[in-house]
Amino acid sequence: MTLGRLHVVTDTRPGREPLRTMRAALDAGAPVVQVRAKGRSDAELYDLAGRIADLCADHDALCIVNDRPDVAVAVHAGGAHVGDADLTVPAARRVLGASGVLGATARDVGAAVEHEAAGASYLGVGPAFTTTTKDGLPAPLGPEGVGSVAAAVRIPVVAVAGVTTDRVAALLDAGAYGVAVISAVSDADDPAGATEALLRAIDAVVAR
Repeated sequence: MTLGRLHVVTDTRPGREPLRTMRAALDAGAPVVQVRAKGRSDAELYDLAGRIADLCADHDALCIVNDRPDVAVAVHAGGAHVGDADLTVPAARRVLGASGVLGATARDVGAAVEHEAAGASYLGVGPAFTTTTKDGLPAPLGPEGVGSVAAAVRIPVVAVAGVTTDRVAALLDAGAYGVAVISAVSDADDPAGATEALLRAIDAVVAR
């Protein structure tokens, strides 16, 4: 399976409607959806992930559950993504099995190389830019920093944090394989239109 270049991540902050937003993004052609539900109970995460996994199946899209490989397996998602405070990549790989897509967060070359060797399928690299959807992040890497990590590994690098349509070209030109977004879609008046714009921006670079 070829990994999609656009990852749309759920926004579960108060007042957001992640199911409605993800349905719109999938209708617009989003190839990958990541279920991120910080602060939710296991039951709430399981319910949300299950609903989104079903939506992804209906759209032939990949569903990835952030932080929880066990929940990914439980809802028959296509994979999981682990961060610094989650299961290690080798442990997550054992939970998912050999065929599951496994993403891992990397903020520098050393971590990227380590995660690749341990069995990660792709890397989420960032913060590419400043963001309001996650606290406590280090200084932004910028396109150049993302590119440095991408140059050190053979697996795809997905740029994370602060990604907008206008920033897609710089990130892909620097070496990123794809991008992950939250606010660029969830804050849009038209999430489907925002998704389509991101896909067009990606396609324009890939087609060069």
